[in-house]
Amino acid sequence: MNMAPANSGWRLLGRRPRTFGLRIGAMSDSARRELLLHGTLGSATILGVRPSNKAVAGEHDADGSSPCQVFWVRVEVDGTAPYEARVRQRVSAANLEWMQPGDVVCCRVDPGDRERLVLYVPDFAETGRVSVSKILADGRRADATVLAAAPVAADYVGRDDPVLRLDLELRAWDEPTPWLVRLVQPVPLPAIGLVDLGQHLEVAFFTVDHGESVAVDWAASLGED
Repeated sequence: MNMAPANSGWRLLGRRPRTFGLRIGAMSDSARRELLLHGTLGSATILGVRPSNKAVAGEHDADGSSPCQVFWVRVEVDGTAPYEARVRQRVSAANLEWMQPGDVVCCRVDPGDRERLVLYVPDFAETGRVSVSKILADGRRADATVLAAAPVAADYVGRDDPVLRLDLELRAWDEPTPWLVRLVQPVPLPAIGLVDLGQHLEVAFFTVDHGESVAVDWAASLGED
């Protein structure tokens, strides 16, 4: 896997997203409200996030800093193939905590323009998903065997932390049988060798599901804890 280094400002990115065909201008508040009301419901996996380097009038916190973020996301909408997009929008500090790489949020997509979408943090009851940081802090522990690993977008050039789709078999001492999950998460470069077929990872989870409440503990898997 080619891991070309770069200094982009993306946080925990897997690869550089292509810039052609992707609009990242922030939409107005009225347009955002309209899209939240009438847009098509979907889900978005956060692949990367960085502060916006474009200031917009009126988009500032009390201390003068811009709350706008640029998100690189993988979007899934019923009836269409998953695709990747970049979204620039304002988010509160509280919501940003739940919108880090590997987290899954809800989105509303313009039916006539799939690149025009709004991200929002759902209630847990709406999706059953929990933030990666919350899972790692409070989740139960399990052993995961790697069944398959593949880049989310193989045509992107390498970056510091590749984002991979991981198929894992989990076993926990307090669960009677193993179960299968699929995750999309950034993999630290030092841990690339740990995602080969048959390797074991330490993971945290809340309940037996398809991966909605599962996160890989890379530090523990590398023996850093």
